Amino acid sequence: KTTTVKTRYVVMSEEILKKYPELALEGLPTVKQRLEICNKAVTQMAIEASQVCIKNWGRSLSDITHLVYVSSSEARLPGGDLYLARGLGLSPATQRVLLYFVGCSGGVAGLRVAKDIAENNPGSRVLLATSETTIIGFKPPSADRPYDLVGVALFGDGAGAMIIGSDPIEGTEKPLFELNTAIQEFLPDTEKKIDGRLTEEGISFKLARELPQIIEDNVEDFCDKLMSVAGFQNKEYNKLFWAVHPGGPAILNRIEKRLDLLPEKLNASRKALMDYGNASSNTIVYVLEYMLEEAIKIRKDGGDDPEWGMLLAFGPGITFEGILARNLCN
Repeated sequence: KTTTVKTRYVVMSEEILKKYPELALEGLPTVKQRLEICNKAVTQMAIEASQVCIKNWGRSLSDITHLVYVSSSEARLPGGDLYLARGLGLSPATQRVLLYFVGCSGGVAGLRVAKDIAENNPGSRVLLATSETTIIGFKPPSADRPYDLVGVALFGDGAGAMIIGSDPIEGTEKPLFELNTAIQEFLPDTEKKIDGRLTEEGISFKLARELPQIIEDNVEDFCDKLMSVAGFQNKEYNKLFWAVHPGGPAILNRIEKRLDLLPEKLNASRKALMDYGNASSNTIVYVLEYMLEEAIKIRKDGGDDPEWGMLLAFGPGITFEGILARNLCN
C-alpha cells in the first residue's frame, strides 16, 4: 500500500531458485551465478523491446546507425550492447555506446546521449535500449533487515526502447517529442545517499531516508534552468507536461508539493509506478508511453495538452537528469 505498486514483473522464478538454491541463503558468494542469469535475461528483454519499437517506427533495421544501451543489472566484456546488436541483427558498423550502473537516471541519461549523437550525425537513427532485472541484488528475507522489504516491494524488472533522430522523414516517420535541451547536474556531498556496491553476494543498495527531501530541496532550481530556455517564467510549472521518473511515491509527492503541480500532472508517472514498479532506467519509457495515451484522450475530449514539458530522473550522485521537450503529437 505504501509503495502504491499494484503489479511488477520479475525474472526471478521458482525454476531459477531450484537451479541456484544458494541465492536463497545468506553469506554465500553468488555474483557469478547471478550474472549468468542477469546477462542472458537483460539481453532477451532488450531484444524484445527493441523489436517492438522498430516495428512501430516503420523503417528498416538497416537504417539504425547507432545504439545506446543502458543497464545497471549486468557486467561482462564485451558488454550487453554487443549482444543486443547481434541479437537484433544490426550491422557490425553500428556505432555503440554503453551506459552501465547509472541507476534510475539511466533512461533520461540515455536520451541525452542519443540526442547528442543524433544532432551531430546528420541522417543518423539511434536506437536507445534499456533493460533491468533485480536478480543482481536479490536477497532472502531477513528479520534483521526490515527496510529491505521497501526495495522488494518497489523495484521491478523490464526493458524499454526508443528511436531518436533529427530531421524526421515526412510521411515515413512520426515524431512524438522534440528533445530541445538536456542538462545534467550532481549534488555535491550526496554520493552516499544512493549507495550501490558490487559484492561477492551481488549488488547491495542503500537508499537514504532523506532522499525525497533532498530532491524536493533542489528540483525547483534545476527545472527553472531548463524552463528559461523556452521563455517560461518562474512558477509557470502547470503550463508544462511532466514526465518524471517515479523513484517512489514519496519523491513524486515532494515534487508535486514543491512545484505546486496540479494532481493530473504526474498521472503518467503514478500509473507507471503502479503498473511496473520502479523499473530503474526503463521507467521513463513507460511514463512517456502513458503520456502519449493521455494526450490522445485529452484531444478526443476536445482539450489541449501542453506543447512544452519536462523529462526528469534522479540517480546515484545524487545526479539530476533533465530534458526540456516539445510535444509533437498535436
